[in-house]
Amino acid sequence: MTLTPPRVPAAGYRRLTTTLYGYAFLDEFVLLYPVYALLFSDTGLSVWQMSSLFALWSVTGVLLEVPSGAWADAVSRRRLLWLGPLLTAAGFALWVLVPSYGAFALGFVLWGAGGALGSGALEALVHDELDRLGAAGRYARVMGRARSAGLVGVMAAMGLAGPVFAQGGYAAVGAASVLVCLLAAATATRFPEHRAPSAGGDGWTATLRAGLGEVRADRSVRGALLLVPAVTAVWGALDEYTPLLVRDTGVAEQTVPWLLLVIWAGATAGGLLAGVGERLGRAGFAGLLAGAGSALAAGAAAGTPSGLVLVAVAFGGFQLASVLADARLQERIDATGRATLTSVAGLGTELATVAVFGAYAAVGTSTGHATAFAWFAVPYLLTAAMLTARRPGPVRRIGRGKAAARDRHR
Repeated sequence: MTLTPPRVPAAGYRRLTTTLYGYAFLDEFVLLYPVYALLFSDTGLSVWQMSSLFALWSVTGVLLEVPSGAWADAVSRRRLLWLGPLLTAAGFALWVLVPSYGAFALGFVLWGAGGALGSGALEALVHDELDRLGAAGRYARVMGRARSAGLVGVMAAMGLAGPVFAQGGYAAVGAASVLVCLLAAATATRFPEHRAPSAGGDGWTATLRAGLGEVRADRSVRGALLLVPAVTAVWGALDEYTPLLVRDTGVAEQTVPWLLLVIWAGATAGGLLAGVGERLGRAGFAGLLAGAGSALAAGAAAGTPSGLVLVAVAFGGFQLASVLADARLQERIDATGRATLTSVAGLGTELATVAVFGAYAAVGTSTGHATAFAWFAVPYLLTAAMLTARRPGPVRRIGRGKAAARDRHR
């Protein structure tokens, strides 16, 4: 007997996805991104002072990542999604209105807090709303498109920052960034949310204890949670060094941005392929990681502009794998602690990324950027080997959510 898949309400699905894609684009369409280091330098900050600001930003995110996820499970997730951009807007406004070390530091704290509020809350809201619509199986492709929309926002900001800066300087770029944050906050208010706060009178600490209890009790949740930083952290850190990798191929300085767009086009394409990738089982996922890692090693080691095409292919594979790893985690956890555990995975990613930064500094200083990129393909090959070696468990495909399971038993 063949079961007909349940029909997804078109209006509800359209509202959720269009809001998500718009929010993802606006969240990354910040014209200050390409020039804020120049603002710090022109204000008179030393390299040490700028490094301390970046460290403060990271520490803020690490400290708030898990508590904010637990809070998102205890209160309205939509509320946190519009509050986060408002905090970021306040930080950007401080930077351009009273440029100084203190203002930059406070701005980074606000930016880090704003990012932490959205981390976990967004994925949890989207998954639960899709599940309510009977479309939890579409989570991977929807989030893949959302990540691609964010990358398009980054590339658009890179292209527009120069002309806007030429016309109005830091004030114009800052004002545009604040405006975009306000638009993102307004867009977040359109997210549908059909859930009641889950923690009752116990507050966010109760949801945090419940979420961590689920990790201890369920091995499949632990494995899915650990897979997220294993897949995401390395290439997320390497991203910061791609301009140096491109420049070391011998191209002119003015060519570097164009070749960076090639790499980011590859990452964007990877997100768009999530609908196809969600059919992958464990062996297919391991093959994806092994293939992307091999492409990274070969492309970086080539040391030529044409080799960057392989790096773009690798980044596309890593982006796809990151989306699918998130989907694996979402399908294994209960809705009540979804944002909490997603934030725990985010914390693991943040800490692993910091470790990669330290390792890259040691390797890159002694070997050069091309060799360092090639060496950092090894963690992906090892992860692929571990996935292949694991004893098979119950067959579970990416994207088969709780709603699909309910439909099978009706």
